[in-house]
Amino acid sequence: MEKQFRDINYLKQGNERQRSAYQVLKKLRLFDVLSDYNPILVGTIPIGIDISNSDLDVICEVLEHDVFEEIIKNYYGNYDDFQIDREIVRGMVASFSSFRSNGFGIEIFGQTKPVFNQNGYRHMIVEKKLLDLGGKEIKDEIRKLKREGVKTEPAFARYLRLKGDPYEEMLRLSLLSKKELFKIVKNVDSVK
Repeated sequence: MEKQFRDINYLKQGNERQRSAYQVLKKLRLFDVLSDYNPILVGTIPIGIDISNSDLDVICEVLEHDVFEEIIKNYYGNYDDFQIDREIVRGMVASFSSFRSNGFGIEIFGQTKPVFNQNGYRHMIVEKKLLDLGGKEIKDEIRKLKREGVKTEPAFARYLRLKGDPYEEMLRLSLLSKKELFKIVKNVDSVK
């Protein structure tokens, strides 16, 4: 499953919003421009639980933030609502950039950590596994919660009745086997 997210071509065969996302990313040449940073599209659009205002979230592995930020400014600094910032996230330097293009909010996140180990990627992968295990019901419920204004990880935590910090809980679930995840999903079904 994880290999499917390495190349955005899977979006071409997706739903209408995924196909639109593919066109925007191609038009921006985002994955070509950022190819040295191992970009991965994460979040709700790749796994089909996005809502109308969901952003295109791209994560990157960045060792030299000054160079990375300069590239982003040079290519995307003239786009609507462009912003770029740097801060410390969990003890690690991270670059954040956002702008708008063709009806999509675009967010680029760069951290000195391999993309497959970054929280955004780990969250997306476990969310995809949970959606596959839970079927249409979980997908519909997560979308419903998101339309009510609940962020993705808290929506999963609420649906699955997880206690504690939703972001940390999703990371914990990312370490579980498919069999263990199945038990969690089925436990929700049995309580209803």
